[in-house]
Amino acid sequence: MFNPRWWVAALVLVFAVATPVAAQERPVAGRIKVSTGAAFIVRDGAQIPAQVGQVVFESDGLRTAADGKIGVTLSDDTRLSLGPNSELKLERFMYSPADSGFGLVLKFVKGAATYVSGRIAKLAPDSIRLETPAAIIGVRGTTLAIRVLPA
Repeated sequence: MFNPRWWVAALVLVFAVATPVAAQERPVAGRIKVSTGAAFIVRDGAQIPAQVGQVVFESDGLRTAADGKIGVTLSDDTRLSLGPNSELKLERFMYSPADSGFGLVLKFVKGAATYVSGRIAKLAPDSIRLETPAAIIGVRGTTLAIRVLPA
């Protein structure tokens, strides 16, 4: 029972099982505040119906159908709203003021969206990037509307 080899083997097993679970955890980026019609979170290739209060993670996408609208507030108080037939991907989100870690990259794929900057824009404006198929926008703390037309 007190054999050191047994304890080492048990610890190795515990760490081997726990490591993949820890590696799969993603940072929480924010929460859904508004969801009407057909609105979805796209996570790992699957569409999940969006519900008010639901958590949005870094690397999630947001998608709406013809009757859908969705509004999200990120942890730094950045606000995103998507209109009908729209899609964006939250490529990167880091808001860790204690560690001076900031970053936000949004990729607007299609449709119409609004963006209202939060604390990241005030604390580290160079760490924000909004991407569209035709341009990359640097943000210095602002409110803007974006419309991405089909190619």
